[in-house]
Amino acid sequence: MFPERFSNLPPYAFPRLRALLDAHAPGGEVVHMTIGEPKHAFPAWIVDVIAENAGGFGQYPVNDGMPALLEAIADWVARRYGVTLDPATRVMALNGTREGLYNAMMALCPETRRGKRPVVLLPNPFYQVYMVAALSVGAEPVFLNATRETGHLPDFTTLSPEMLDRVTVAYLCSPSNPQGAVASRRYWADLVALAERHDFRIFADECYAEIYRDTPPVGVLEVAQEMGADPERIVAFHSLSKRSNLPGLRSGFVAAGPKSIAAMKQLRSYAGAPLPMPLQHAAARVWADEAHVVENRGLYARKYARADRILGQVPGYRSPEAGFFLWLPVEDGEAAALRLWRETGVRVLPGAYLGQEAGGMNPGQGYIRVAMVAPEEEMAQGLIRLRDCLYG
Repeated sequence: MFPERFSNLPPYAFPRLRALLDAHAPGGEVVHMTIGEPKHAFPAWIVDVIAENAGGFGQYPVNDGMPALLEAIADWVARRYGVTLDPATRVMALNGTREGLYNAMMALCPETRRGKRPVVLLPNPFYQVYMVAALSVGAEPVFLNATRETGHLPDFTTLSPEMLDRVTVAYLCSPSNPQGAVASRRYWADLVALAERHDFRIFADECYAEIYRDTPPVGVLEVAQEMGADPERIVAFHSLSKRSNLPGLRSGFVAAGPKSIAAMKQLRSYAGAPLPMPLQHAAARVWADEAHVVENRGLYARKYARADRILGQVPGYRSPEAGFFLWLPVEDGEAAALRLWRETGVRVLPGAYLGQEAGGMNPGQGYIRVAMVAPEEEMAQGLIRLRDCLYG
């Protein structure tokens, strides 16, 4: 039985989707376009690395990440963002970033904020672990609608100074899931300045940062360094799941100030799930290699172009800046997903399942999320069926 603070928790998106669709037969050959599980090939040599280090399955893994893995991560941050991090004090390996996004809240959010219940800011729509993490520490989740009018990123300037003074953490996903919007350098700088002024942390979920069109998305670490911001202000999360098509490896990392990392390490020593040693060796090799990432990005570039050709005439269609989701406007996302499944066999996610009612609206209500992870031809056929069914 959930504690009372979880009593109003909405059902998780995918069980909810199964309840909507599975009582109905698909109207054609099934094309799965719901979950963001990459289908491109991961580097073939990773199997050899795991096999070479298989003896490590016979020992307890290093809890916070072996030195070689932390050094590989710090080297990647330096190459990608021009930021130098001490791997021993500024980086911790994660068993997938979902663990980090949740446990960082457990480790870093105080019980009260200026004598009041702390506030955690969330983009809306959002990755649902953000909300559960906030509720787990007794914080008040405040949803900031990310709509077409706001550039599909939350507008933090709408909050009152009194509200901002209660904020302990602001989550931000860039490139965003589900819309594929990218926070600009100015956007990050304004948010960092706001966090400095009102003394809260930014939890930056940047797991889609390596899937983009032409220009690498700016990262919060580089902006904070340029501004001379307090390193404890920034907690950045990255993953191999999307970058390297390795969701099953469960390898991510968190980069933050030394005090924040120390607090997360302390919690992890009791409640963490470290990566097995053979997988740590593999992850170190993968973070050090860029060739497969460039190849992977090229495959997504072809998919962007294909989607633009198929859907370019759809009213309101917006080609994503980055990531691998399409955020397609419809009259009602749930009705559209059900119709699409029953008439064509294409399976997509109603946008409302990723959002929460806030300000009198659920900003995902009029959208469906479509994952471009299937092989290109299968994806294209799914998009053609989708277009003809919903927009024909």
